[in-house]
Amino acid sequence: MTTHQVNAVFNGKMAFTADINGHQILLDTSTDDGGDDSGPSPKRLMLASLAGCTGIDIVSILNKMKVEFSDFSIGVHAALSAEHPKIYNLVKITYKIRLAEEDKSKMIKAVQLSTEKYCGVFAMFSSFAKMDTEIDYL
Repeated sequence: MTTHQVNAVFNGKMAFTADINGHQILLDTSTDDGGDDSGPSPKRLMLASLAGCTGIDIVSILNKMKVEFSDFSIGVHAALSAEHPKIYNLVKITYKIRLAEEDKSKMIKAVQLSTEKYCGVFAMFSSFAKMDTEIDYL
């Protein structure tokens, strides 16, 4: 069984530094919540993980399909529940990409494969949030 481990060290106030395989990531919260806003909040970092996971999948799939593309970006917009614990209950991923007209169906297939088969972060999010995707062709 594969396992992952992260170690987070308290820096003071509300900030932590997480060590992820030797990569240091500072986490904090807003000044309204007692932090210094010196790093992303843990929840927003989850959205970055989602974007990274599906993005890596799509790049890999498009490369295997020999699809040329450029200007690829991923936006993630998420709504929080009103009650505590506040969790994401609605998440929309918008993929923006420039590619040839004849490759649009391959992009649709790549998004489908990522969200339905390969992206573990998407699968985890799906267990607690309604997920929606959109592709904007540039």
